[in-house]
Amino acid sequence: MKLIATTAVFTLLAGTTLAQTTVQSCERQLTFEAPPQAAVSNDINLTEMMLVLGLTDHMVGYTGISGWNKLDAEMRAGVEALPELSEKYPSKEVLIGADADFFFAGWNYGMRVGGEVTPETLEPFGIQVYELTESCIHIGEKGPAAMDDMYNDLRNLGAIFGVSDRAEALVASYEADLADFLATQPDLPQAPRVFVYDSGEDAPFTAGRYAMPNALIEAAGGTNIMNDFEKSWATVGWEAVVDRNPEIIIVNYGEVTADQKREFMLSNPAFADIDAVKNDRFVVLEYVEATPGPRNIEAVKTLAAAFRAE
Repeated sequence: MKLIATTAVFTLLAGTTLAQTTVQSCERQLTFEAPPQAAVSNDINLTEMMLVLGLTDHMVGYTGISGWNKLDAEMRAGVEALPELSEKYPSKEVLIGADADFFFAGWNYGMRVGGEVTPETLEPFGIQVYELTESCIHIGEKGPAAMDDMYNDLRNLGAIFGVSDRAEALVASYEADLADFLATQPDLPQAPRVFVYDSGEDAPFTAGRYAMPNALIEAAGGTNIMNDFEKSWATVGWEAVVDRNPEIIIVNYGEVTADQKREFMLSNPAFADIDAVKNDRFVVLEYVEATPGPRNIEAVKTLAAAFRAE
């Protein structure tokens, strides 16, 4: 599924012109007669996409950050002029009460299939919803997660808000930065086997082929050992992890820290024969790095360097 933005210009009776923009959002086409003026974004990674495009003047707030994440100094400065309308997923009433005209969210990033906040439930109130590309797998068919998913969102946001030149320049700079960095890295004799350990001791919650870490791992030169797992984020059995024997384990955010997850695996005899455990090869990615957003570029660099470390 290729998601692109298109723009057409229509002539009005008065002789003026209006730029009408249409973008693909998962399985829907969205048409905008003018850029939204009262946008709300959900989650830290989606909000950062709005920030890097300089769209705070078009926003009335954000949701879904402080209930799970802590803002670093850069992020705090970016949103200091905006209110957090809801610490976790917003209700329909929150968005309506903010007089929002646009909601940038995703499935399991502010919206749940069959939940009270969906494109269909918000449409009667004049709130258009653009869905995070990576999350489209929850409602239809989609290819494995790719860096292009994040670039696609930046381009579509650029089209929606009338800053396509800015978005294209940003994407080009990200692509060039990543290509330049990877060109300095030595070749790998083979792609290292990588496992994403998000959470869970009885059974691990991990990233399948449709979750962003799958794209980050591949871009850095590795192979996600769960790249045949037809899920985004989901639970697997430890037996599968042991059998596939990852050489590197990615640990990240949550109430259980990265150090605690590492210690759990190092101290458990059941994992003693896993290469990553034997060699103590763990890499930390924070939530904002492991989910689609601007920090994916640095995440790939972190992984690429770790994959090539002795």
